[in-house]
Amino acid sequence: MKNLVSEFKEFINRGNVIDMAVGIIIGSAFTAIVTALTTNIVNPLIMLITGGNGTEVSGLVIPVPGSDTGIDFGAFISAVINFLIVAFIVFLMVKAFNKMKDGGKKHLMRGKNGEELEEVPPTCPFCLEEINVGATRCPHCTAELPAPAEVTYKPAE
Repeated sequence: MKNLVSEFKEFINRGNVIDMAVGIIIGSAFTAIVTALTTNIVNPLIMLITGGNGTEVSGLVIPVPGSDTGIDFGAFISAVINFLIVAFIVFLMVKAFNKMKDGGKKHLMRGKNGEELEEVPPTCPFCLEEINVGATRCPHCTAELPAPAEVTYKPAE
């Protein structure tokens, strides 16, 4: 039993579980915002366009005989719009996160022939460690460099 408890503690203390919990909480709060948007703005616009009477989208509900409900295409369209809005916002968030995460990546440039060139930071010719642009001495091996360090470019992979 103690082994199970210690495994559970290890599982809970992982960063992924906390990140997932925060994502679920933010996702549910964001879904409430999108639902309010579709209920209060998009649905009335659909009703305005299709000539609805304010309680249902005219022509988009097929009544089912012997029941108080019907086949509500308006609700389905609202759910699809709701999904598309959430999916688009999540896409933008993931794209922004990836851009932020890849912020330290090498910059690509175009060469004279139009090929993509990748920026290569300067390295010490003796210990091959990365050094700052303009350095005249390597901070890793303390070797004196023959010339100030410069950025070079190579064809992108």
